[in-house]
Amino acid sequence: MPVKISTICLLFLFTASCSLAAEENLTWYECLLEAAINHPDLIAAEEEIRQSEAGKRITASALFPQVDSNLNTSTARTATDTSKASIKDAYNYGVSGTQLIFDGVKTINEVNAAKENIKASKQNFRYTSATVRYRLRSAFANLLRAQEMLRITQEIYNIRRSNLELITLRYQSGLEHKGALLTAEADLAAAEYDINQADRGLEVSQRELIKEMGRPQLTLVQAKGDFKVRDSAKVKPDFVAIAKNNPSLQQVIDQKNAAEFSLRSTYGNFSPALSAQAGANKNGTRWEPRGNQWNLGLILSMPIFEGGLRFAQIDQARGLLNQLRENERSKRDSVILTLEQAWAILQDAIDNVEVQRKRLIATEERSKIAQAQYSIGFITFDNWTIIEDNLVTAKKSFLEAQAGALLAEANWVQAKGETLEYE
Repeated sequence: MPVKISTICLLFLFTASCSLAAEENLTWYECLLEAAINHPDLIAAEEEIRQSEAGKRITASALFPQVDSNLNTSTARTATDTSKASIKDAYNYGVSGTQLIFDGVKTINEVNAAKENIKASKQNFRYTSATVRYRLRSAFANLLRAQEMLRITQEIYNIRRSNLELITLRYQSGLEHKGALLTAEADLAAAEYDINQADRGLEVSQRELIKEMGRPQLTLVQAKGDFKVRDSAKVKPDFVAIAKNNPSLQQVIDQKNAAEFSLRSTYGNFSPALSAQAGANKNGTRWEPRGNQWNLGLILSMPIFEGGLRFAQIDQARGLLNQLRENERSKRDSVILTLEQAWAILQDAIDNVEVQRKRLIATEERSKIAQAQYSIGFITFDNWTIIEDNLVTAKKSFLEAQAGALLAEANWVQAKGETLEYE
């Protein structure tokens, strides 16, 4: 049995080493650069900015002269009972233009609202970038965890295999009962299951990282890094000051500012609109027409009665503004609370890493002592296997604590609103 187990272990390690050799090693910085270029959410957010900028240009175009050209040709046939039918051709072409002079600053306020919408879309891009960074960092940490978990499960497998060899020898010598042997075999089977589970988890984590990098297809990658927390924020920061720069809050503020300009623009509907108009045309009955015609004038329009339409528009615009003001207050409170929660979770996670590290050191030392004691019969199998189980649990708990600290750091950075450029 020991020879068979050793052969299986060597085959597994050889297969694993071959697969790792073909994987692409990626640092955190390399993942950031690739995600910044390829992530579809960022590309979509950039297109939203372009739409907002185009919307502002569309709105501002009303402040410039509007020039049109025309070309008309027609044929008319007339006939009566006493005369022959006559055919008359008519040709006309020209150019005309209008220029807005005054509309109660309605259009200007619409342009200012469009400018605020551009700012809001840029803040949305920042928010998207912060979200992508959080997901990318989480995926990177999960892959680091999966890689380390695979190594730990292989290490635990070796421990379980060594324990089984020892118990097998003691059982064959009559120093141990069959229950101990069966328990050791079950522990080895569980260790093998953990390896298979870790291997599958590794593939899932690889796909997660590839997705957050914006790559279209799955490739074998390996995260190159450590579990060190760099943004530990040991000194409690000023959450209110940090919240002011949060993109989700800034986006709501910009939307509120746009609503204020929209309300002013709606009031402009009650103001008369004054425009200048000019045109020049040529007309005649043959081509090229020789008759000249031109016009120049002013157009003044003033709403008198529209069934309460404009009053309703003002109520609607005012309601939207009041809604966004309350949204701003709610968002500010939420951001500050999220910051404090994220900071507390980060500190707990950092402290937990140290606790689990010390616990792992203690269990490793106890395992060494228990291994020697059991081999000479100083402790029973039941006591020894409890200590070995504690060692397995401690190894996994320490890894989970390290990964949890990285995830808590990513959550803290996102709560601050930091984007992919944070590093």
